[in-house]
This record gives sequence, structure tokens and C-alpha cells, in this order.
Amino acid sequence: MTERYDVAVIGAGAAGMMCAAVAGQRGRAVVLLDHAERLAEKIRISGGGRCNFTNRDVTAANFLSNNRDFARSVFARYGPGDFVALVERHGIAHHEKHRGQLFCDESSEQIIAMLVAECDAGGVTWRRPVRIADVSLSDAGDAPAFELATTAGPIRAARVVIATGGLSIPKIGASDFAYRMARRFAIPVVEPRPALVPLTIARWPLAALSGTALEVDVHCDGHGKGRFREDLLITHRGLSGPAGLQISSYWMPGRALEVDLAPGLDLAKYLEDARTSSRKSRKSLVNVLSAVLPARLAAHWVSDVLRIEDGRLADMPKAVVAELAGSLRHWRPEPDGTEGYRKAEVTAGGVDTRALSQRGLEATAVPGLHFIGEAVDMTGWLGGYNFQWAWSSGFVAGQAV
Repeated sequence: MTERYDVAVIGAGAAGMMCAAVAGQRGRAVVLLDHAERLAEKIRISGGGRCNFTNRDVTAANFLSNNRDFARSVFARYGPGDFVALVERHGIAHHEKHRGQLFCDESSEQIIAMLVAECDAGGVTWRRPVRIADVSLSDAGDAPAFELATTAGPIRAARVVIATGGLSIPKIGASDFAYRMARRFAIPVVEPRPALVPLTIARWPLAALSGTALEVDVHCDGHGKGRFREDLLITHRGLSGPAGLQISSYWMPGRALEVDLAPGLDLAKYLEDARTSSRKSRKSLVNVLSAVLPARLAAHWVSDVLRIEDGRLADMPKAVVAELAGSLRHWRPEPDGTEGYRKAEVTAGGVDTRALSQRGLEATAVPGLHFIGEAVDMTGWLGGYNFQWAWSSGFVAGQAV
């Protein structure tokens, strides 16, 4: 027998559960389907297990998209304050960790439990784990509707919301389902790519410094947007840490990065002052430099990058000291790739927002078909922005279906 619902939400992650809960609490008959054995694994592992569930300072400016302004009206209808109010209504203690980032005091499991409770409050029907073989439009019956062929049996729904995310972290079940469905219905898709992902650099000269971290200022060469002051982590294959992940979303093949390894410091003046004031001192160049950089990096930079023989700073020519300062303030590493979807926190690109309505993220060419969350071409910075897009887009779609 065919099950019949007002709304079928495909994907029980952050956006999907939010949408199902909102629609169900509006009195809609909702079925929520997911292929995974374990619910909401991406929420569970986020934020070191404490879920960085939003950021107090979310705006459209914190996102990449071919149509970034699309997010403005979505956030205007459901923003960080709205989600924080929901979290507090469920008694979930939380704290601000860094630059507006909000985390659970205890566990990300609390966010999952909250969303499940909200879905249950809306009478949402759960169908998981279940596989969906096909989604099609049908004219049979009183009105056009969508037919879902699933391993749990056929389902008919007046509206379908696709919230299956992107391609990042395939080991927890990522798939291209949303893109396949969009293309099936001739809805344009912005080419997906890994984002918030470690960068790789061929013949990496700093591989021996793997594990070294420091605060930097980084932006993309020739790119007017996407400048970050964050901690950079040197890995055995390239660059990671918050700074590396943030800039990866803006980096494109063939483009260099511009990195200031001593942000906020006039390094040339600092070194020159140290050089002239240490005439009677026996401090070496590396010793002085280690006061502002990790010692291993300072030593490597002097000996292996600039190939300067370390010695008493007071004996160094002014031109050599100036060259050193310039190389550290304007380092230009050239990534050749990324660690790919297996280590990407999110997927950039996705269903083109120019093909969706701002009112409910409904495909303008296919009434009744909605796309939300990471499946859509709206990619946030590191720090709770992508979860807020999931909550906001899920809420707006839930209000519309």
C-alpha cells in the first residue's frame, strides 16, 4: 500500500529535521526519510563532540555563493537568536568559545535529542534506514504529487524537501543524491567542490615542521574577499587549522596564498630595533626571531628557506634582516590541491539558489520540490555558520510546505 503524506523530507540531518519539525508542528502530515543507520552523524562529530551549533554574528557576508544575497531574507526570517532560544527552551547549557561561536557545554547529542523531540512534537513519521530508488512526478489522483520508490514501500507526497547534504565526509554517508535529483528535474547545479578542507602543497618544504601552529593573517592572491586572522597548522602535506580551512573555500587551482606569519607586528622594525640595540648582546638571529614565532619555524626559516647562516643578530647586515622580515610578512605558498571530500567539513556549490524561491527554497520550475541545507549553493565560514544555514533554510522551508 502507498503511504500518503503532505510532505516528504529526504535527509534527517540538521536541515531535514528542522524542516520536518516545523512543518509537522504546523499540522502537516510529514514523513522524514534517511538512509543512515545512525542519526545525524555530522551533528554528532561536530565541534569536537560539542557541536558549534551557530554563531552570534551570522550575516550573508559570511557565505560563499553565486547568489550570496539569497541568504539575507532567509536569515531575516530565522536567525541565530531564534535557534539559541530553541536551545535554551530545551535547557541545553552552552557557551561562547571564540568570535561568536556557540557550543554545547556537554554534548552534541543534546542537539540531536532536541531535534528529535521537536519532530516528535510535530507528529513526524520516521522512515530509516531506507533507500530511495526514485522520485518522480505523478498526475494520478486528485492533484499532481511526487511518488517515492523506497525500500520501505511506495510513498506519495504533495511536496518533497531534499536535505541530503553534499559530498563531504563520505565515510558517514555523504552522497550526491541532491545533485542527481536536481539534474533529474532540470534544476541547475553549481559545480560542487570540497570546502573548509586542508590544502596540499607538492614538494612541501615545511613537512618537517608538521604539528607547528601559529596565528597568521591569510588571504588569496588576487582575491578581494576572504581574509582571515586565525591559527594556521602546518601539516606533513600542507596547511590546515582554522586559517587553512577558512581560506580553502576561496582558493582556486593556480592561485597562491598571501600569508603574514607575524600579524599585528611591524616585523622589519622589530628586528631592526633588536639588531641595533643588541650591539653588545650575543643574541642570535634565530633566538630573537623565536620570541615572535615558534622556535622550530624560526630556525627552519633562517637556515632552510632563506639559507642564512645563523649568528649574532648585531652582526647581520641591515639588508639581510629586512629581507627576512619581508619573507615572513609576505609568504606566498602555492597549494596544488586539497585533501578532498574525505577531510572537507562542507561542500561548496550545489543547487543554484537562482533557481529557488526565497520564500521556501522551492524550485521555481518544479512546484512542490524544495532544496535546503548543504545541498544548496550557500557555503559558510568555519565557526557555526553552516549549521545556522541548515536551521534557517530548514525553518523557512518548513513554514512554506
